[in-house]
Amino acid sequence: MPKVNEVILVEGRYDKNTLKQVVDADILETSGFGIFHDKQKQKLLRRIAERRGLVVLTDSDGAGFVIRNFIRSCVPPQYLKQAYIPDLYGKERRKSSPSKEGKLGVEGMRPEVLLDALRRAGVEFCDGQADPQSGVPITKADLYALGLSGREDSKARRAALLKELDLPERLTADGLLEILNVLMSREDFLRRFQAFPPDRVEE
Repeated sequence: MPKVNEVILVEGRYDKNTLKQVVDADILETSGFGIFHDKQKQKLLRRIAERRGLVVLTDSDGAGFVIRNFIRSCVPPQYLKQAYIPDLYGKERRKSSPSKEGKLGVEGMRPEVLLDALRRAGVEFCDGQADPQSGVPITKADLYALGLSGREDSKARRAALLKELDLPERLTADGLLEILNVLMSREDFLRRFQAFPPDRVEE
């Protein structure tokens, strides 16, 4: 499976699930139009784009282009790539009827179509060799060991860490894990956390 250096941004979880079967990549969601009112997520996307580069892959319908254009206004162009899927008409398997415009979304695209869209956008594919973000990922076990999940005060600890790292306050333990692995290596995370002792957690 081809590995992508940049972070890919899609509209929703079905798009993400489809793309995960095509490329080895960090994939984030806009939650549809939810991105419009989420200032913290907008800030996070800028931060991720500056560190890793961001590839926008939305549906080819009107809504997809509204989201795409909004992301353009949030992220500096030098950190942004635009991947476009073709206008193909039909209905996704899970849906009872076609979309309003009758076009297939990202989740309805064949793997080769998605790969072609990414290639045409100039996405960087790894050759399987180690890259700066590779290595042992941060795991749920790490979060548990550091008291960030599965403990009585884990929610408070996560809230304090999110504030320390300037991340959205509503991130769940799973969401935190995903973002941490996008932003830093396991070694960087453990080093950063060691400088953030438990007694700094607000009661």
